[in-house]
Amino acid sequence: MLLAIVFDFINGFHDTANSIATSVSTRVLTPREATLMSATLNFVGALVNVKVAETIASGILNGNPRLYIIASALCGAIVWNLLTWYIALPSSSSHALIGSLIGSAIVASGDFRVVNWINIVHKVVIPLFSSPVIGFFIGYGVMRLLYFLLRAASRRSVSKCFSKLQICSAALMAYSHGSNDAQKTMGIITLALVSGGFIKASDGIPLLVKLVCAVAMAFGTSFGGWRIIKTVGINMIQLEPVEGFAAETSAAAVIQIMTAIGAPVSTTHVISSAIMGVGSSKRFSAIRWSTAKDIVVAWFVTLPATMLLGAVFTFLIRLFLH
Repeated sequence: MLLAIVFDFINGFHDTANSIATSVSTRVLTPREATLMSATLNFVGALVNVKVAETIASGILNGNPRLYIIASALCGAIVWNLLTWYIALPSSSSHALIGSLIGSAIVASGDFRVVNWINIVHKVVIPLFSSPVIGFFIGYGVMRLLYFLLRAASRRSVSKCFSKLQICSAALMAYSHGSNDAQKTMGIITLALVSGGFIKASDGIPLLVKLVCAVAMAFGTSFGGWRIIKTVGINMIQLEPVEGFAAETSAAAVIQIMTAIGAPVSTTHVISSAIMGVGSSKRFSAIRWSTAKDIVVAWFVTLPATMLLGAVFTFLIRLFLH
């Protein structure tokens, strides 16, 4: 449980950029204001929905894993998050956790059937690849629509109006991040409690678990992942307030849909692809594609890399236990 809380905290500061990078880069909010708002709404979002938590708790593995498997998975996910934060690469905390859990379970059991591959495909792999694509095209479409509707307005009036509206879109993005991302840790802690015999799977997600995870996520968010904020909000493209609004609103819409169906998507992937879509609607060369390429590579590498990390930690912990 302590490892899960540490992971939730790191998830918070690692993924702060998802909610506030565009608001900070467009100077709509100061870093301190954006971080405080993000932390508050991450906390609120974490308490609202449990479908993603239920997917993690009972939809990834067949049966209840031993506690050292869960601990190994958390260690693998924490190492991956710290590594990608250090090199300022936006990666998915969600898929880091899931990948590590899969790798840990396979090594511990020696059997690929321990993984619920049908759920992995439908709830993880398909959303993993579809949500960024959807985010890109919604971002592109929303921005094109706004260009058309605002074609007669002056740049100054547009910036003034959307500076206020972007605060709302950033708030919605922060709430969406909390409602999807914090639930992974809720699911992991619940899985540990069931495996340890403290609760039954039918009991659902305990209220205390929800509160602890919401607080850890909010606390981590309050520290701010400035390295990744720079990559997402500045290095990839220079955004105006109207473009930041379009990207955040598009990404939040996709995340809310995926949360409603219990799919643990990557908020990092979705907001990054929405920003790419918004930038492409202006002109294709507006995107710094070298930075975008690094982000896309991380999308593909995260699952296999964290499966390997989970497997390594399982092997090491088993040696220690024996």
